[in-house]
Amino acid sequence: MVTATHVEVAGLLKPGITTLSLDKMAEQFIRDNGGVPSFKNYNGFPYSLCISVNDQVVHGFPSDYELKDGDIVSVDCGVYMNGFHGDHAYTFAIGEVAAETLQLMRVTKDSLMRGVAQAKDGNRVGDISYAIEQYTFGQFGYGVVRELVGHGVGKKLHEDPQVPNYGRRGDGKRLKEGMVLAIEPMINLGKRNIYTLDDGWTVVTEDGKPSVHYEHTTVVRRNGGEALSDFAPIEAAEQKNKELNSTYYTSEATV
Repeated sequence: MVTATHVEVAGLLKPGITTLSLDKMAEQFIRDNGGVPSFKNYNGFPYSLCISVNDQVVHGFPSDYELKDGDIVSVDCGVYMNGFHGDHAYTFAIGEVAAETLQLMRVTKDSLMRGVAQAKDGNRVGDISYAIEQYTFGQFGYGVVRELVGHGVGKKLHEDPQVPNYGRRGDGKRLKEGMVLAIEPMINLGKRNIYTLDDGWTVVTEDGKPSVHYEHTTVVRRNGGEALSDFAPIEAAEQKNKELNSTYYTSEATV
């Protein structure tokens, strides 16, 4: 259901649409299909989606802001259904987006898949963390957000263990087959430093440069993680929507 909600959002994104209208559509879609928005009223969060634009890292409030050509939009969606939570994020590009930002999107998306590949039985959380950091910071020099991390997910939206996007191989909790993790790199074009706006939720980059966020709900398997959420139908919807820029993505991930 989290993936299906992203597909619906992808079909609506265009210059002039408000992020609040996207949130209302998503909540209706989730409820019409038998789910409950995981985020709404979670610790007081007042919306169903986190929608973060440009230099907003995560937890952005949907609002009357009208999207415009050149924006990037990170949409984070959680759904509670059949006794479990799913958690899934995707960043979209509206129209003509700067080449350096499109590259940040590609690299962040690829880093997620590198992290998912390390979610294998017998590895440790640090193996996921290292794979993401080594690629995004080690190869490209991007800022890896440290204050916000991935997490276990299941009957509760946030469970142990925490899954940072930075760290050392062999560190952290040992992974066991069947564990479910939300792996979610949050990567900045500039420095890693962030701060929270006065609304108490919206996190933005300190230097005002763009930030990108992708996330999969991932189950630990014997030979590598399996993403339970799915980018393929979102990518198909992205390519179908002429208002979106889908040229950024050429996977270089080794999985």
